[in-house]
Amino acid sequence: MLLSTDLWVGALIRRAELGGAFAMVVRKGDARAGAVLVKVVDRRAGTVRLYSEATRGDGERVWMQPTKSDFEPDLDAYAERAARIDPDVWVVEIEDREGRHFLTEAVEG
Repeated sequence: MLLSTDLWVGALIRRAELGGAFAMVVRKGDARAGAVLVKVVDRRAGTVRLYSEATRGDGERVWMQPTKSDFEPDLDAYAERAARIDPDVWVVEIEDREGRHFLTEAVEG
C-alpha cells in the first residue's frame, strides 16, 4: 500500500532535517495522490538538481532528473510548467551542504 503524498512528503522533510538539512514544501499539491518534484540545493558548492518521480515498467518507483540543466532558473521554470500541466504536483526544496536528496527509492542518473 502506498502512502498518501502528504505523509510521504512529511517523512522526506523529516529525514532531511534529521540529517542536518533544511527542507520545505514550495508548492503543495493533492494530499492523497499528487506527484512530487524534489529540488536539491547546495549553495556552498553552487549545485542544484531536480528530481522527478517515475515508475519503471516493473512497477518500481524511481527518481530521475527530468532535465539535464543544473541552472536554477531552468529548474524552477520546469517546476512551474509541471504545475501548470498537473495542478496536483508538489515541489519540495532541500538545502543541504552535501547536496543529499534524502530519497530512499532508487535514483537514476
